[in-house]
Amino acid sequence: MEKKEVVGKLLAAKEASGKTWDELGQALGLGNVYVAQLFRRQAQLKPETATQLAALVPGLNKSLLHEMSRPPLRSYDPAILQEPHIYRMTEVCAHYGESILDIIQEKFGDGIMSAIDFKIGVDKIKGAQGEDRVVITWNGKFLPHIEQKR
Repeated sequence: MEKKEVVGKLLAAKEASGKTWDELGQALGLGNVYVAQLFRRQAQLKPETATQLAALVPGLNKSLLHEMSRPPLRSYDPAILQEPHIYRMTEVCAHYGESILDIIQEKFGDGIMSAIDFKIGVDKIKGAQGEDRVVITWNGKFLPHIEQKR
């Protein structure tokens, strides 16, 4: 099956379960974004989680669970950058990126935040005026650049 077809079936099974990303994540002991990544074939389902997930989402048959357990091709369709929320996230990184880099370098030195040893979560809170606010937490391991010695 092509990735797009698999993802469509996975998302349909999740929808039919009636469970939210938060509910699935809490039941599995995983982050909400990580669970969504599993269903979009952007992360690999581990054997110790597969049985629990199958019980939570009955529409996940053996074939779909097998697909989820394969190492994924982590990719994206460039057209997604036109979706307004995705565009706004890209704009936030572009607008604040250099300042965030300055602060990371000031606090940690020369290096980068890992996107492999990385956790991300999305939450909803109420603002000071009672408005709904989105809180996105990025939590990545710091990886210092090394001097390349022989």
